[in-house]
Amino acid sequence: MAVNPSIITRDLDKVAEISGNLYESLHIVSQRAKQISLDTKEELNNKLSEFASTVDNLEEVFENKEQIEISKFYERMPKPSTLAMEEFIEGKVHFRRPEENSEEEL
Repeated sequence: MAVNPSIITRDLDKVAEISGNLYESLHIVSQRAKQISLDTKEELNNKLSEFASTVDNLEEVFENKEQIEISKFYERMPKPSTLAMEEFIEGKVHFRRPEENSEEEL
């Protein structure tokens, strides 16, 4: 059984150490992954929109090799979660905590 080379075992203590809480660290990574995913999707859609066809007839639609190459390039890219975790561990992700609300006396 082959193991996907993109699967990396992480030291959870190191991941938790950055924010002080493992779950908070994972939340930060997931939010960054969402940002990366949205940016990549927008970029891909912009590139593929150049090939958009207004033809409704399937017989007139043809195969575009450049479009296929662009799609294959994006398929081979690392997953957003992998990129986000790398950025987080390398200290490239900046995060802040909302200030705790102090209870005011009524």
